[in-house]
Amino acid sequence: MRKKIKVMVYGTFDVLHPGHLDFLRQAKALGDFLVVSVSRDTNAKKFKGHFPIFGEKERLAVIESIKYVDKAVLGDKHYYLKHTLREKPDVIALGYDQRAYGKHLQEDIKSGKLKVKIKRLKAFQANKFKSTVYKKKIKKS
Repeated sequence: MRKKIKVMVYGTFDVLHPGHLDFLRQAKALGDFLVVSVSRDTNAKKFKGHFPIFGEKERLAVIESIKYVDKAVLGDKHYYLKHTLREKPDVIALGYDQRAYGKHLQEDIKSGKLKVKIKRLKAFQANKFKSTVYKKKIKKS
């Protein structure tokens, strides 16, 4: 019997759109069990420069309802590695534009703190389905 492959992804998932759904679909295809880490409001502000439109509990509830997602968790308030190690993923899938996580992950893998494979996922019509595009539309209306 083969071991089930656990895949983990990270994201804010504010103003959910088809690009997010494609990202989750691609990640799920890499394994048997998909864990989605939803950014805390304070971390989203730190990385993106602004608070999300929807709160962390609302965003978590939406992610939990998606059929590709086997488990959704709120990220750690201080350091992503804490809850990542608790989940023990075999693969961490990153979006085409997730640069900050990629740098930290590579450092933690090299230091031996983390033993996972990293997979970079493809963009899904990046000029059309990107959260910043939707947020600009919302502000105009």
